[in-house]
This record gives sequence, structure tokens and C-alpha cells, in this order.
Amino acid sequence: MANVIIIGGGIIGLCSAYYLLQQGHQITIIDKTDMLDGCSYGNAGYVSPSHFVPLAAPGIVKQGFKWMANSKSPFYVQPRLSKSLLNWGIKFIKSATNTHIETSAIPLRDISLLSKKLYEDLCNIPGFQFYYERKGMLDFFKTEENEHHGEVMVEASKNLGLDAKLLSKQEMRQMEPGLNMDIRGAVYFECDAHMYPNKLMKDMIAFLKNNGVRIQTNEEVKNFITEGNIIKGVTTNSSEYFGEHVVLATGAWSGEVARKLNLKIPMVGGRGYSLTYDNIPFKINHPIILSEARVALTPMAENKIRFGGTMEITSLNTPPKMNRVKGILEAVKRYFPDADISFPEKDKIWYGFRPCSADGLPYIGRTAKYKNLVIATGHAMLGLSLGAATGKLVSEIINDEPASMNIKP
Repeated sequence: MANVIIIGGGIIGLCSAYYLLQQGHQITIIDKTDMLDGCSYGNAGYVSPSHFVPLAAPGIVKQGFKWMANSKSPFYVQPRLSKSLLNWGIKFIKSATNTHIETSAIPLRDISLLSKKLYEDLCNIPGFQFYYERKGMLDFFKTEENEHHGEVMVEASKNLGLDAKLLSKQEMRQMEPGLNMDIRGAVYFECDAHMYPNKLMKDMIAFLKNNGVRIQTNEEVKNFITEGNIIKGVTTNSSEYFGEHVVLATGAWSGEVARKLNLKIPMVGGRGYSLTYDNIPFKINHPIILSEARVALTPMAENKIRFGGTMEITSLNTPPKMNRVKGILEAVKRYFPDADISFPEKDKIWYGFRPCSADGLPYIGRTAKYKNLVIATGHAMLGLSLGAATGKLVSEIINDEPASMNIKP
């Protein structure tokens, strides 16, 4: 079997290592951080086949311009002089069509369902206890416009073979009896599940280390050692590593790393924020999305609840904006008038950059320029949701096996 170098220790890199390990490969993971934080930890924890509409969707560009002046809005693009941002923006706008939604739905559904099955299999492996639950997900709406959108989503879900139904406010009271809700109704996506991502990451790192995977933290890739169309090795700030295959899974930094190989990956960082509270009076039974506000709520293990949201397209070096966090909590109050949730201390606020591709679909596959390089990035808000499936697909690509799904899209 081969030596495989995986650049990036988020959920995509770890799952790639897990499935490559099953095939007997020797694996080295390199990450520029200590791997104790990042998007794989701070996300909403959803495994969501319901998310078959890509970020590049009709209306998002127009809505984005409306939100530009609102510092608490759920979607924001920071204007700046950047050639890569401009190129990404042009591709994003061109992709935001109904045709693109139709062609993206099937591959997004397929990779989501594959990932869901693999996570459920993982629950049966000794050493993994990440509080996986199949409770579905509720998408709350307040307006007539979003109620109509919910009807469309239910029909589209059923056409894709996914379980979804429209619920009235009265029906919602039966599912969430402890909540005072200011809503018209909800879509219930029974096909979805959720987990505690922090525990999954810790379990996965421990499993890989215990099974011989070498994990090199606080090492940043500085260059690549190439010979023709082959990558021979990787140079970091402190060492060199050699292998037969390289996997690039560095999330929002993938475009930056790829440029060291003279490759272009249309990519921007979409910053999100989350807050996790312990033992507060506000309780929910199911994961909930607040449709108009684009805010996610998740009941998590150990009596925790997590609130997350915003998509802030900005430089990876831009300081966090606390008004975004205020916007999340204010949105919760609009949907749940009795919710009295205090603003947390700054060190309790998580934020991280999601890797956003130009068309809303992840980049998974080999490159034309280097035949032993596999790209696995660009999952936007779906990194955790699609992590297991992406790792499985990476292992199949490297082993030259038939893929578990059509990865051409």
C-alpha cells in the first residue's frame, strides 16, 4: 500500500484518513493549527440531505445587495480590491440560476445520503460516541413568502425521494411543546440528523492516532517537491514529507495552498459564528433553522444548545464583527419571544471560515496537472454533513476503485 500525505486536519482530512486507513495505507496528516478548533468544531452539527440547494442560488445576489448595509444581516460580502474575489464573484453570479439548482440537487442529495449512511455505520465502531440522533430538522418560517418557499421545498424534496412535510403552527406545538413560537409554520425534514461535532472530531483524532496515523500539528505547508506531473513531497516550516499520493483538504485556505502548485481553485472564506450554552432555560427538542434569519439552532449533548449563523465573505485576516453575533441572538428572540439569552463573553464566541466554492458544489477529484493529487474542499456550510462521504470518495479515487456515487458534478 501507499504513503498518503493529507494536508488539512478538519473533518474532510480526518475522514479521508479514516477510509484510507481501512485500505491499509500509511497516512500522514499535516495541519498548520493544533487541530483543536475550526469549522469542523463550531458548526451546527447537521447531517442534512435537505440541503440540496447550493449557496449559488437565484435571488441570493439580489438579497445580498439588500443586506450589504446591515451589520447584523445573515449574508454579507465585504467589498475589497481582490482579483481572486472578483473572479469568484463572477463565477458565483453566473452559477446562481434555476438550471444550476436542478443539476446540483441530485449530486448534493447523493453525497448527503451516502454521508448519512457512513456516519450511522461509524456509530457502531468502538471508540466513537458522538451523540448522533435521527430527529430530522425543522425549518421555521414567519412570512407568507417563505411559506410558499416551504411548499416548493417539500415538493422538491419528495421528487428527490427525501422525507419532508409542511406543518402548521398548531402541529409545531406538538413537536416543541415548551416553546412560545412567533411563526406561521415549518417544514419538517425527517430525512435529516444531527450530532455533537466536537465529540466526533475528538473521537476521530484519537482513533487515527491509536491506529498508526501520523498527525503533524502546527506545521504549515510552504512548498511542494514536484517532478513533472508528480508531487514527490511536501515541505513545511519545520520538515519534509514524502509520499505517493497527496490530498489537499485545507478548507478556506485551499486556494492559497493550491497556488503553490500553480493551480487555481475558485474559493473564498465565508465566516460564520456560533455560540454554545450550557444548561440554559431555553430548550428545544429538534434542530431548527430560522428561515428568514438564516440562523441554526441545535440541541446538543450534555444539555448544551448551539446557535449559529451568518455567511460573511471577507478576508481571512479580517477581525470578527460582534454585531453578527448580536444579529443571531436578536433573530432567536423574534421567533421565540420568551427567549432571554444573554450575550456571551467574547472568549465564548466561536467563529471560523467555511470554504465556499464558486458554484456551491464541493471540489472532489484529481487534477489534470498532477496525477497523484486529489482535491477535497469547497463544502461551504456542509463540511461536517458531507465529511464522511467525501473521505470515502477520496479513498476510492486513490485506490482507483469505482466511486460510491457519480462525482463528475
